[in-house]
Amino acid sequence: MKVLKDILYKVSLLTTQGDMEVKVKDLVFDSRKVSKGSAFIAIIGTQVDGHDFISKAIEQGARVVVCEKLPEVLDEKVTWVQVLDSAKALGIMASNYFDNPSRQIKVVAVTGTNGKTTTVTLLHQLFMAMGYSTGLLSTVENKINEEIIPSTHTTPDAVSIQALLRQMVDAGCTHCFMEASSHAIVQERIAGLRLIGAIFTNISHDHLDYHKTFDEYIKAKKKLFDELPKDAFALVNGDDKRGLVMLQNCMATHQTYALKSAADYKAKIISNTLEGLELDLNGKQVWFRLIGAFNAYNLLAVFGAAVLLGEDEEEVLQHLSAIPGAKGRFDRISRAGITAIVDYAHTPDALENVLKTINGVRTGGEQLITVVGCGGNRDKAKRPVMAKIAVKESDKVILTSDNPRFEDPEAILDDMQQGIGPSDLRKVLRIVDRKEAIRTACMLSQKGDIILIAGKGHEDYQEIQGVKHHFDDAEVVSEILDQLSQN
Repeated sequence: MKVLKDILYKVSLLTTQGDMEVKVKDLVFDSRKVSKGSAFIAIIGTQVDGHDFISKAIEQGARVVVCEKLPEVLDEKVTWVQVLDSAKALGIMASNYFDNPSRQIKVVAVTGTNGKTTTVTLLHQLFMAMGYSTGLLSTVENKINEEIIPSTHTTPDAVSIQALLRQMVDAGCTHCFMEASSHAIVQERIAGLRLIGAIFTNISHDHLDYHKTFDEYIKAKKKLFDELPKDAFALVNGDDKRGLVMLQNCMATHQTYALKSAADYKAKIISNTLEGLELDLNGKQVWFRLIGAFNAYNLLAVFGAAVLLGEDEEEVLQHLSAIPGAKGRFDRISRAGITAIVDYAHTPDALENVLKTINGVRTGGEQLITVVGCGGNRDKAKRPVMAKIAVKESDKVILTSDNPRFEDPEAILDDMQQGIGPSDLRKVLRIVDRKEAIRTACMLSQKGDIILIAGKGHEDYQEIQGVKHHFDDAEVVSEILDQLSQN
């Protein structure tokens, strides 16, 4: 238990009333989880306002209430703390509660539309290979060294982040690499964190259902860099025109990486095949197990970050060349001469990158069949764009269900089909059942053909009407190809 006044260190307070020496058992922002001795932080969320649940939290034993708007009548048994921003206050309080773990470990955050998971995973694998005790916070999983801790969001809530960092520090971790989604940045889930560095991968059309405009989406990413301390580094993709925007008003050391323009960390693609990628990186020729120009950027970002963290260039490249990458990112499954690629590509930019990568290594005679869908209750504007890209870059396309959530899957496919011209409809099939769509792609394939199954990658579920059903693209396509090869 911690004393309230200590937990409130560096929080911008408006007013307080009550005992500031009260001991706090835990920090809670969900009133359903409040128990005797909790501090309840009332946050204004996207769906509900925590201020509406203050009385319930007090009934359940909250000793402290932190809020932006004080109730008209204040319960004298409770200590009241009014702040300007409850979400930001929660992040700072959580850091104080767990003894500021980010000041005892080197934390690097990665943001951008695509490449976040691959970049943090590669960094985690690299630093583990170099002998460091290392933590990971990612979409796929959270890890303390090799111990896996399940992940539910791209970036966990503020309390969970600080609790995980505390575990990492206690386990002897010296580094932590984490994804920082635009949602998490805006929602102040990373408030209270002290970062040693931040990486910007790229930015494209995504999450406009939440941010509403592209400018707001860019501002969300930029906020991460605006708040970096002077002794941190800011490493950005110099080939993305928003990369330099991230560095405006950023106090950290400015560094860039690029394939096409002048940069601090520069690479040139020598060869790109389904077996791997050969790069000339800062004058050194190195072969990597990853594939595609988009992964050349990810590898450059990892190399640059490692060097900025003080590691030897030669040792970094030696270990990096042996690393396989993140699960669900260009995973290859080969059976009877047919290659299936499972990838998380769920944005127009990511889908185009993967398809162009595949087309770049094709010999010419084989078919490329793409199985793709779009998530329900998410940005509708990208649906026709995704379908248009799939049709342009593939020989055949099967539109199917992704995570329809609470939407009608057929309606999602209708939206996607709006992006397909009449002359291209002959290349397209609509099969709502995702397993049947994958089965059809396999049955249409012949030896040498390539199947891309896009959108879900590492996910092992399909969300339909609020229920998550087990569904793993890699598992399903492996099973189907095994069956077909035995016939």
